[in-house]
Amino acid sequence: MVEAQEWTRIVTRVLAPNPGPMTLDGTNSLVIRSAESETSVVVDPGPDDGHIDTLLGLGPVELILLTHHHIDHTESAERLSAVTGAPVRAVDPLLCRGGEPLHDGELLLAAGTRIEVVATPGHTADSVSFFLPEDASSITEHPGSMITGDTILGRGTTIIARPDGSLADYFRSLDHLAAFGAIAVVPAHGPMLADLADVCRRYASHRRERLTSITAVLSALGLPPTTDPGTVTAVVDAVYDDVPTEVRFAAEASTLAQLEYLADHTGG
Repeated sequence: MVEAQEWTRIVTRVLAPNPGPMTLDGTNSLVIRSAESETSVVVDPGPDDGHIDTLLGLGPVELILLTHHHIDHTESAERLSAVTGAPVRAVDPLLCRGGEPLHDGELLLAAGTRIEVVATPGHTADSVSFFLPEDASSITEHPGSMITGDTILGRGTTIIARPDGSLADYFRSLDHLAAFGAIAVVPAHGPMLADLADVCRRYASHRRERLTSITAVLSALGLPPTTDPGTVTAVVDAVYDDVPTEVRFAAEASTLAQLEYLADHTGG
């Protein structure tokens, strides 16, 4: 059975055995439960494999939440719902089972605690984060934590997953998250981080540096910011020349999103 690890006062991480270039160590399935509660909330139950037994072993589940539609987060949600009777809720109505779609600013009362829904589109259009105001962690003195899905990762940076990802939305989501301050970051891949506001600033800075590099490449080649395949290839070859072959598709997806952003914001 996969080991469960207490990450914060009310969040336990169960690491799905699906490591890879895009999933890092694997998908972090997160179990929320206060000390006073007999039931829990599972966020991103993950792929349909052996770690589900660990999730079930942590006690009754009253609610299943999804941060976005990617299969490494959602595949086992329907089975977990069938076994536990817990509804599945997500931004996308097609992912919901026995529950309504999530809405930005909605306050959920479950597992003996408060869970605030924070819409964070950008990685995907349906990406959402969850603010736990009553949580606490040893990695920061600031109360509260934020479950960020793939919007913020424990290592590296996320991709803007076209066709529904948007860099403009992503910048707005980073600004939104930064306003919650120096609280703990609980990501869907990789380790926890100590300062949400600082991470958001670094993520935004990284994206703007990439935009500057892409603009310089376009200028040198005399190309406009378009999503023409030849332009994408030229930019990826120049800006992402150190990216391993197995994740080049991710660099291409991010480049497409950045070219779209430049086209919209420079009149190209």
